[in-house]
Amino acid sequence: MTAKRFTWRSLVPKCYKAESVASPEPGPGQPKTKKPVTKQFSLQRLSLSDWSNPGSLTLSEDLSLSLGSHIHSFTIAELRVITQNFATSNFLGEGGFGPVYKGFIDDKLRPGLQAQPMAVKLLDLDGTQGHREWLTEVIFLGQLRHPHLVKLIGYSCEDEHRLLVYEYMPRGSLENQLFRRYSVSLPWSTRMKIALGAAKGLAFLHEAEKPVIYRDFKASNILLDSDYTAKLSDFGLAKDGPEGDETHVSTRVMGTQGYAAPEYIMTGHLTAKSDVYSFGVVLLELITGRRSVDKTRPGREQNLVEYARPMLNDPRKLAKIMDPRLEGQYSETGAQKAAALAYQCLSHRPKQRPNMTTVVNILEPLKDFNDIPIEPFVYTFAVESESPKIELKRNDQNHQNHKLHHDDKHYMRSPKSPNLNSPLHARAKGA
Repeated sequence: MTAKRFTWRSLVPKCYKAESVASPEPGPGQPKTKKPVTKQFSLQRLSLSDWSNPGSLTLSEDLSLSLGSHIHSFTIAELRVITQNFATSNFLGEGGFGPVYKGFIDDKLRPGLQAQPMAVKLLDLDGTQGHREWLTEVIFLGQLRHPHLVKLIGYSCEDEHRLLVYEYMPRGSLENQLFRRYSVSLPWSTRMKIALGAAKGLAFLHEAEKPVIYRDFKASNILLDSDYTAKLSDFGLAKDGPEGDETHVSTRVMGTQGYAAPEYIMTGHLTAKSDVYSFGVVLLELITGRRSVDKTRPGREQNLVEYARPMLNDPRKLAKIMDPRLEGQYSETGAQKAAALAYQCLSHRPKQRPNMTTVVNILEPLKDFNDIPIEPFVYTFAVESESPKIELKRNDQNHQNHKLHHDDKHYMRSPKSPNLNSPLHARAKGA
């Protein structure tokens, strides 16, 4: 007995416009048939369940009707033009969803849409995410607007292809900025600015009229604009928060190792405090310059939270785990306050974690703490006759290392060749 093979076309709703079917004319004495009624959506934010039974409308029509004119529906042909046929030179990186390409749109291609660079994310049909995550992201980012959420410009939905179009974030992800080798270290004040922006994004989601649990807060999902303003991206795993008397949302355990809250991993019970724990992990990464999980380190240091959390409330131990690339150029008072906050966020008891509004209030002043040494000094010894002479010398090179850099080509990973065997690239090649 051979197994039946399923394809994307049979598993997900079609995105092309279906042909209209004429209604039969009523017979003598029969009432006239009413015109088809399109779905009417209220101003209240919509959920994924609103598309579970799309009825007579196609998915693309549903999205267009509900999200409004500020979210654009692009064709594959338009996105080929925008990205120069998904050129390798425009490749920005790749995540769990699929490859990301830089593009540029002008008002000639889409009148009324401001000329601007953009990032086009293409769903990898063999990747870890699929149609549901794509649709979740369109629904959430299509309706939620905030300075610390990445802006969704539009989407594309043709046959089995799923693409997302965002504003372009020139400094890429926090993960690359913080952990990239051979690069200038992020200054302390910039790290606190990023932490504050990300916290404001989470606070907005948690305090919305219909709360949202982000569920996948991590360094690679925090994107940075030219001024290092942090914006949350990748809403494919986001969930609507509990309603009424419910205390949590029960769901499949999903997320990223090292960032997920322990109670969520054990029970599948998801709350806003799960996001707070994940925020604590990222804050700890900003403080220490270490990844949440690093298999290259000695055994006891591989899990950052287990290794570093016990040291966060001791100033002497904290100094030992501060990111050495900061070279002492950080506010000691600010670092201690940030460490104490991370300690609270990483509590194994969810009720003892602060809410994100409290986190924002604690972080707000930390980016402006000015008890940082102006410049470090290096001691050099010059021997004259028998008496050594100590000379103080400015380490100008170290001072230069703390200037912000303006690299524009580091989104997620290093460029790689696109998959030319995919249906999309096959079309592009033949175009």
